[in-house]
Amino acid sequence: MTDDESMIPKIKRVKKEKKKIKIPFLNILLVLFCSFLLMVSTFVQLNITHFIIPVDIFSNNHLTKENFLYTFSIIPQIPAVLFVVGLMGRRLSITSIILYIIIGLFCFPIFALGGGLKYFFEPGFGYIIAYIPAVFFAGSILESGFSIRNILKAALVGVVVIHIIGIIYMLFIAALRHDGWEFIKGWIISQSLLKVAYDYILSLVAIFVAKYANKYVKYLIG
Repeated sequence: MTDDESMIPKIKRVKKEKKKIKIPFLNILLVLFCSFLLMVSTFVQLNITHFIIPVDIFSNNHLTKENFLYTFSIIPQIPAVLFVVGLMGRRLSITSIILYIIIGLFCFPIFALGGGLKYFFEPGFGYIIAYIPAVFFAGSILESGFSIRNILKAALVGVVVIHIIGIIYMLFIAALRHDGWEFIKGWIISQSLLKVAYDYILSLVAIFVAKYANKYVKYLIG
C-alpha cells in the first residue's frame, strides 16, 4: 500500500469527525434562531382590513364606506411556528418551542402579556402549549415531503390543533376564574373564529418559504 493510499482512511475519518462537530453546532444555531423568531413574532402586529356586510344594511340609511370595512390585528406567531417546523423538522422544532416556553416562564417576559409562572393562569397560554402537539403532527406530515397536498394538510392540522387546544385551555381557566359566557364568547370570536382563516393562509406562505430554506439548511449540513 502506498503512502497516498494509507492516507485515504485518515482523510475520511477526519471528514466524519468534522461533520459530527458541524451538525450539532448548526442545530444549536437553528434552535436558538427559531426560538428568537418566536419571541419576535409575539410583538409583531399585522393590521388586516376586509370587506363585511353590515347587519343593518337594509335598515340604516346613513351607512358610509367605513361600515363595510372591518379591521383587526393579528399576531403572526402561529405562521412562525409552522415556518419553524418546515425549516427544522419535528424534533428540533419541538426543542425550539420548549426553549421558548422555558425562557418565557423562568427568564424573561417574552409572551404577549408578559411572562413568569403566573402565565399558566392566562387564558391565552393554551395556544402556546399547543405549539408542541401542532409541530408534532404538522412535522409528521411534512416528513414525507413538501408536496402541495402535504403543505395544505400540515398547515391545516397545525392551525386547527393550536386553536382547539387554545380554546379548551381558555375554558379551563375561565372556569377557575368564574368568567361568564360573555367573556368566553368574546374570546372565542376574537382569538379564534376571526383569525383561523388568516392563520391558515399565512401558515401556507410560511411553509412554502420554509420549504426552500430547508433545502439550504440541508445543503449546509451536507
